[in-house]
Amino acid sequence: MEKSENKFKRRKIVMALKGSWRNQYGSQLEITDESNGRIAGWFRSKVDGRIKGHEIAIVGVHQENLISFVLNGSPYTKFVVSWTGMLREGRIETLFTLVASERLTAEAEGAPARNQQLGPWEATTVGADVFERIS
Repeated sequence: MEKSENKFKRRKIVMALKGSWRNQYGSQLEITDESNGRIAGWFRSKVDGRIKGHEIAIVGVHQENLISFVLNGSPYTKFVVSWTGMLREGRIETLFTLVASERLTAEAEGAPARNQQLGPWEATTVGADVFERIS
């Protein structure tokens, strides 16, 4: 029985990443450049009050349908966020990791707040974002 060569050939179907995307929380990702395997653009959170409403620069890389990008919360906050995932069925499906070096906290209600240094485990938040194309 002969095996068809075509059966083992992979088709490269790559959709353009450049454009506007929105995640399940309404936050917007704008990819303005995808040339030479690199990603550039900005992210605007609708959720995180520390950066909410600000266009924060993102940089990253992509390879075929794989994508990874990061943002630096400075000067608004001391955290970095990285997203890694893939473009699948017209959506960017990612897992993200947010790492913060400190948290604003108060001893009691009404007491003055201060920055508390965080250890590695309490400094890290992980989750998933799915971005849908909006333009």
